Amino acid sequence: MHLFFSYICAFLLLVIMDNLFIMKKNNVIQRSNPLFLHFAGLMLLSIFITQGVQGQGNLLITPRRVVFEGTKKTQELNLANTGQDTAKYNVSIVQYRMKVDGSFEEITTPDTGQNFADKFIRFFPRSVTLAPNEAQVVKMQLTKTDQMAPGEYRSHVYFRAVPKQTALGTEEVKKDSTAIGVKLIPIFGITIPVIIRSGESTTKVTLSDQKLEIINDSTSRLQFAFNRTGNMSVYGDILVEHVSAQAVVTKVGTVKGISVYTPNPVRRFQMDLDKKAKVDYHAGTLRITYTSQSDTKPEKFAETELKLQ
Repeated sequence: MHLFFSYICAFLLLVIMDNLFIMKKNNVIQRSNPLFLHFAGLMLLSIFITQGVQGQGNLLITPRRVVFEGTKKTQELNLANTGQDTAKYNVSIVQYRMKVDGSFEEITTPDTGQNFADKFIRFFPRSVTLAPNEAQVVKMQLTKTDQMAPGEYRSHVYFRAVPKQTALGTEEVKKDSTAIGVKLIPIFGITIPVIIRSGESTTKVTLSDQKLEIINDSTSRLQFAFNRTGNMSVYGDILVEHVSAQAVVTKVGTVKGISVYTPNPVRRFQMDLDKKAKVDYHAGTLRITYTSQSDTKPEKFAETELKLQ
């Protein structure tokens, strides 16, 4: 759905560009260079496609993150093709830094205080071909752990779709040799963080800089910051509750799977609160709780409150 929407947006922008990019020469209005428009459209499509981080074709991967800690030495990733066509994926390792806003940037050299995990993991197979509704396991194993100093190590496993190749002689023959054609082949990919934890954790996290912004009298947007110290990352869920003057507690927002990776000391975050909740966002208190993910007894990482007025 996201990919279809991206194509529609790009097409509409391309039409607008085709009507706006005009030149006046010798008092005659002319359209801009069609070649420019074709390449502009290609760039727009590329931008939209790369924004769809979660909508990655028909590949389903579980779990969404891999953590080695304690005595655990091996793990498995389960891959499933939910589409109607056979698909091939190459498996490799990439490195990312997390930015202050929670987005990611690919890097090749670790930042100060950051450790890559690629030297201590091996995985197989390196390439996976899945028929429709077929599943397969990618096994991951720790290695060289005796060379590992205490701390946290992180890399990302990258599953990159291999586009289908058209056999020579089967392409459609163009009748107009002067026409310019652009064939777009989107390349889908999914990355899964792989984290190795060695030794005892000294990590602590607090919440600060909480602020509520009312936008157009309809959207209540909560902003706050995670402050992390110590040698390892944190990962958990956010719960926001409204506490009225009469001590009535109402859940007004949840976000699952929020991480703050090493070596980042700060991550800034914002979320929109429930519009349908029958609460007054101009009075009472907002209670923000950050907890670990657990079906039995979640650990509370941090909690703070914001007085509303």
